Amino acid sequence: MLPRPFGPLGSAEPHTYSPRESPVPALMALIRFLFVWWRGATVGTRVMTWLSGQAVGEDKFGNRYYQNKAGTRRWVIYNGTVEASRVPPDWHGWLHHTFREPPTVNPPVMRGWEKDHLPNMTGTDGALRPPGSLASKAERPRATGDYEAWKPE
Repeated sequence: MLPRPFGPLGSAEPHTYSPRESPVPALMALIRFLFVWWRGATVGTRVMTWLSGQAVGEDKFGNRYYQNKAGTRRWVIYNGTVEASRVPPDWHGWLHHTFREPPTVNPPVMRGWEKDHLPNMTGTDGALRPPGSLASKAERPRATGDYEAWKPE
């Protein structure tokens, strides 16, 4: 059994790993938390949120929105990969001070012609692959014969 540097909270005894339990996943999670900023909030953002953040709301993607107590700074902590296109338009307007009140207090009116917000799907299985695209699984249509290849004279 390998000794763990510190035991569970409130425990004086150090925790020991069984031969099957490895400290590597916990260490990798800590390294990811400290250095991989594109998978979530950085340490500085989490500390600032804890010290001066006031929770405002959450969108349908699980992103959480905060502001400072004065309401002058606003930010988002993403649920998953940090990708700006994952912020819906109503929250985007609030983040950029276009709207004074967040969508949880004053939700914008959805018109009949508007579609639901989708994040950028490029590089995923949900990406647009029109017929004829090399990435499409659909069969490419046959040439119609109206094209004549150029030949040098």
